[in-house]
Amino acid sequence: MALTTENLSANVGAEIKADKKTLLSGGAVASEIRRLLEQRGVLIARGIGFDDLEEMAFARTLGTVRLGKVKAEGVDGIMKVTFDKKENPTYANYFGGTFFWHMDGTYDEVPPLGGILTPRVLSPTGGQTEFANTYAAYDALPDSDKKLIEGLKVVHTIEAAHRCYTPNPTAEERAFWDSFPIRVHPLVWTHRSGRKSLVLSTSGDHIEGMKKTESDALLRRLLDWATRPQFVYQHHWQMGDMVLWDNTGTMHRVLQFDIESGRRLHRVTLEAEEALSKAA
Repeated sequence: MALTTENLSANVGAEIKADKKTLLSGGAVASEIRRLLEQRGVLIARGIGFDDLEEMAFARTLGTVRLGKVKAEGVDGIMKVTFDKKENPTYANYFGGTFFWHMDGTYDEVPPLGGILTPRVLSPTGGQTEFANTYAAYDALPDSDKKLIEGLKVVHTIEAAHRCYTPNPTAEERAFWDSFPIRVHPLVWTHRSGRKSLVLSTSGDHIEGMKKTESDALLRRLLDWATRPQFVYQHHWQMGDMVLWDNTGTMHRVLQFDIESGRRLHRVTLEAEEALSKAA
């Protein structure tokens, strides 16, 4: 089934013109959504108004829903992304890292396929979510840079991801960071499709076998490159929105907002489907 869509920028993002019934129908619609997702990185639909059960049902038409792997998701697979401790008493303190460019699940052996977000409470100002297309960013690199980063591997830690927001952690915060494994991922992900994307995130602590200063400079330069305006879509939230993104080919971050505003999004995560190649 061909869905009516409108591209939101040159390199990333598309709006699906469909209603709730169509999105929940599965079948050919799901196949088309998966195809569009790989092409555009981020898909949005306005005015859908999914509740939690509908968000989960939609997710299951697209892949396997992650359940219970991350405690913040609970057994029902819904993660409440909020600083409101009444809504998420255990993990509200740990969403500060979302203000910085990241991929989800770099602490996993293989990062998840993607995620779905729907808003429940929005902040009066700020709180836009930005997505950067790391397929397009890789494709646009000069050949000299592609050769430079071929085969490089990056060590990812939760500490690196959170120190941006929490430079002086408490003992409890340190213990939380230490509960996550350290992972090594290739800097370039060669997908089964043959396409390549950059594996970048604030969780990237250093490049194996490279001096720290050189590693920091290269990772910073690549992050700056991948988040240039031509690779980024900025989503301005409205109640009723549904946003779906390909976590294997994009990064994302939220822009500043008042963390006392009660802003809350509900996220469902799609399990990993494809291992990272070990070299570019």
